[in-house]
Amino acid sequence: MASTFFEKLILLSLFLLVSPLLAKAVSPWKTQLHSSPTAKIQAEKLIRGLNLFPRHAANEGVNEDLTNEPSKIVEKQFKFPVIDAPGPSIQNFAHHAGYYKLPHSKSARMFYFFFESRNSEKDPVVIWLTGGPGCSSELALFYENGPFHLTKNLSLLWNDYGWDKASNILFVDQPIGTGFSYTSDDTDIRHDENGVSSDLYDFLQAFFKQHPQYVKNDFYITGESYAGHYIPAFAVRVHQGNKAKQGIHINLKGFAIGNGLTNPEIQYQAYPDFALNSSLISQSDYVNIKKLVPSCVQAIKSCGSDGGDACVDSYEICNNVFNQILRIAGTVNYYDIRKQCEGDMCYDFSDVETFLNLKSVREALGVGDIDFVSCSSVVYEAMLMDWMRNFEVGIPSLLEDGIKVLIYAGEYDLICNWLGNSKWVHAMTWSGQKGFGSSPIVPFVVDGVEAGKLKTHGPLTFLKVHDAGHMVPMDQPKASLQMLQKWMHGEIASSETAERIAPK
Repeated sequence: MASTFFEKLILLSLFLLVSPLLAKAVSPWKTQLHSSPTAKIQAEKLIRGLNLFPRHAANEGVNEDLTNEPSKIVEKQFKFPVIDAPGPSIQNFAHHAGYYKLPHSKSARMFYFFFESRNSEKDPVVIWLTGGPGCSSELALFYENGPFHLTKNLSLLWNDYGWDKASNILFVDQPIGTGFSYTSDDTDIRHDENGVSSDLYDFLQAFFKQHPQYVKNDFYITGESYAGHYIPAFAVRVHQGNKAKQGIHINLKGFAIGNGLTNPEIQYQAYPDFALNSSLISQSDYVNIKKLVPSCVQAIKSCGSDGGDACVDSYEICNNVFNQILRIAGTVNYYDIRKQCEGDMCYDFSDVETFLNLKSVREALGVGDIDFVSCSSVVYEAMLMDWMRNFEVGIPSLLEDGIKVLIYAGEYDLICNWLGNSKWVHAMTWSGQKGFGSSPIVPFVVDGVEAGKLKTHGPLTFLKVHDAGHMVPMDQPKASLQMLQKWMHGEIASSETAERIAPK
């Protein structure tokens, strides 16, 4: 049931009493949310764990120049003011930032970065989506696979393994309310993948109209974490648009999901197994936690059939499985179990907030006085009914039509662990299921060294990446770039990789 204004005010007040982080993010949003105390706590933990302190719960900033702009895309070429490193001349590569007016919204503007390839204009166009839900893709841009890395003195160093070395790459702030993407109308906040994928599809149509020289390039969708929901839904939307001959044909060749949440029913069941195998819990703990799994599975099934409050209930019930593991594991970093969190902080990504809110940077990007919202608690909670839905269901038809799919995962991530991802990939019903299941596991080799375990059959590939946690491009930058290059060129299972069979 939709909350009244006063009920919301009471809930907000209670939340702010227990949430010093989000007390800094007070906002007049009135979006109709299915409330969940667990979701509020999880959103707070997510943001605080990255040492992020967004000033607002969602981006509601309004830039009058952008609002009154008649064209759908307002884009400018820019140069960051603080590049401080030897390397390629910034003049040789065009970097763009822009806003796109979403047509199926009241006042939403989607912000994006576009970096031309350092290799060739003919390289594929890749779009990157960060998860959360509600975390900005700039986190990946500066800490994972963008052209630059951000230093502690807020200058930029060239990233030798940025994905722009193999592609023309887009980083998009989405869903609306995330990063620099904004709206002044809370009805523009998205609650499901229909809204998310439609916005992204509309954006792509406008982007390729603005940049017709890239229309014939291969196109790939990539991202990590909650993008395990975004990416399959978006790929289905693009493929449907192509089949229906809607607008510009987008040359979709494949999509890649890194440490994603895609099929919760299978992935939540894998938590106790991964935790036991990783020595995070004891055998007796395992037995007790496994008793929680059947109610989680049933709750997810109810979400799938009933929707609404059943999906909120499934979120609460299933996250109890995860939280029981964390209660036992203590201060372990659930993004990378090799590490410990210090207090509430598991990573320190705070410099990105400081950097992107510098006046010189905002002027270079053309965002005016709009605040950067690193991770949005409003977007996180708005997507609550979407959380436990299964987005593997759209993938088989894409595989049958020859769309390449890469599922990769760092081996030390707990929250979207490789085991759960491997289980749903193997359980997926498609014409190549049996062939994939019987395919050998082989080493993924980078510079003569095994960097992961690989399994591939037809258009489907699964890769477990060694010595990496949740954010593979951050932990293993060279391996992640080579993974992208080889996969896009159909060479990920090359003879070099397949020379020797690894034990299962």
